[in-house]
Amino acid sequence: MTRLLAATTNAGKLREIRGILAGLDLEVLSLSDIAPIEEHEETGDTFEAIARDKALYYARASGLPTVAEDSGLEIDALDGLPGITSARFPGNTFPEKFARLFAMLDARGAATSTARFVCALALAGQGRILFETRGTVEGEITRQPRGTGGFGYDPIFYYPPFGQTLAEIDEARKAEVSHRGHAFRALGAFLRRS
Repeated sequence: MTRLLAATTNAGKLREIRGILAGLDLEVLSLSDIAPIEEHEETGDTFEAIARDKALYYARASGLPTVAEDSGLEIDALDGLPGITSARFPGNTFPEKFARLFAMLDARGAATSTARFVCALALAGQGRILFETRGTVEGEITRQPRGTGGFGYDPIFYYPPFGQTLAEIDEARKAEVSHRGHAFRALGAFLRRS
């Protein structure tokens, strides 16, 4: 079995990643499963640049093939915000972040907006990028958070084909359509070919 480091400590992301890559001859480790490594400072200005830098950094530091992703929410009426700052967007809790986004939408005269989740993924090993891809899911912002599943911005991300937010659907169904699902299935296909 091959060991693959997923450069995250986010339990929700790790659960999704392991579920999507299930069936491959892989042991997916998180940063919590290995000796401590100083946290990587994100300096890139795109999802792709951040994913590449993070994958190379943790692969070098751990000696393991490493997959890293950077993901976030882009709201069209807010010119793509929160974008690459999704995790660091002001607010101590997600309800606080939601309230701030709703206030920003109000300031622009937008009751709602089309939006997308983006996931840029990079696999690094042997000092180089071995594979990279980008997954997206299109939807819209709902002003009433709904659902208890998922994590992050899922309760305000309405997915029209299902008529629900991503927090209202189960993990397997979410993985079929989500940005992370698209990106990690592409990684799985690459690993099967390699």
